[in-house]
Amino acid sequence: MIGVRNLGPSRLAVSAIGLGCMSMSGIYSDPGDDLESIAVINAALDAGCNFLNTSDLYGPFTNEELIGRAIRGRRDEAVVATMFGLVPGSGGVAIQGSPDYVREACDASLTRLGIDHIDLYFQHRVDLDIPIEETVGAMSELVAAGKVRHLGLSEASANTIRRAHAVHELTAVQTELSLFARDAELEVLPAVRELGIGFVAYSPMGRGLLTGRWRSPDDLAVDDYRRTDPRFQEGNLAANLDMVDALAAMAGDKGCSVTQLAIAWVLHRGHDVVPIPGTRRTSYLEDNLRAAEVQLDDDDLRRLEQIVPPGTVKGDRAADMSWVNR
Repeated sequence: MIGVRNLGPSRLAVSAIGLGCMSMSGIYSDPGDDLESIAVINAALDAGCNFLNTSDLYGPFTNEELIGRAIRGRRDEAVVATMFGLVPGSGGVAIQGSPDYVREACDASLTRLGIDHIDLYFQHRVDLDIPIEETVGAMSELVAAGKVRHLGLSEASANTIRRAHAVHELTAVQTELSLFARDAELEVLPAVRELGIGFVAYSPMGRGLLTGRWRSPDDLAVDDYRRTDPRFQEGNLAANLDMVDALAAMAGDKGCSVTQLAIAWVLHRGHDVVPIPGTRRTSYLEDNLRAAEVQLDDDDLRRLEQIVPPGTVKGDRAADMSWVNR
């Protein structure tokens, strides 16, 4: 059984492991297979994994449409989280958090998803040019209108989280967290716990690095954005894979996959933490969800700290995180 965890003061009930849907819409270069992705989403719902995470950026825009098709006839079984605020254009991706844009983006997401309300609505990245109070004020209007049930921020600093929460209760903050990305433990995770906000951990497998499947940058498609990720670079990858191999050895000792071990570590960060590993294959989904069965005792956690001591991963995590220095 996957189990249930409750996010935030409102105690939004979600599966203890969610499903990140980003990779289903070409973010890792391969456009994917919609029929296969819909099968994955339905398999997730069948298994009790009800927490589906998307964004209007993914595709762009097509990922929400995919989710909408997948949950048609099963809306009551799904907790749908989507995000706004990253706007693709010819000059790259811009960050937008103006109140007018918040309202427009929400209506567009509802249309693409084919639903009458969004369960959890995140600002994808904080707009440095718009006070967070204005953005969250507009988001709170969506709650009052019944278009959104719960609010969240993604990659926000502890200070921004506190300011936002003072305007309207936040249910969750979403930030990268894995054995290879522990920045959030310094300030963000303590802040959300102080305020009673839930924590959604994206990329719990280190953007695929912790799976051990990628042994060289050449293993990635030529247009896969991870080719520019510092941790996948030649100068860093070998050292990082040494740690992955040590994790795989520990996973073998415990009778689980390295993927399950990595997700289980995130689950053991606390009952207020929900990892959302992404996949577009049913076999990988099943492997991910079995992480809920992996028990880690104090000796296991100490061994993990010895294999991957904080700060030893080579290369910075992706550099687009707007919470840094805010």
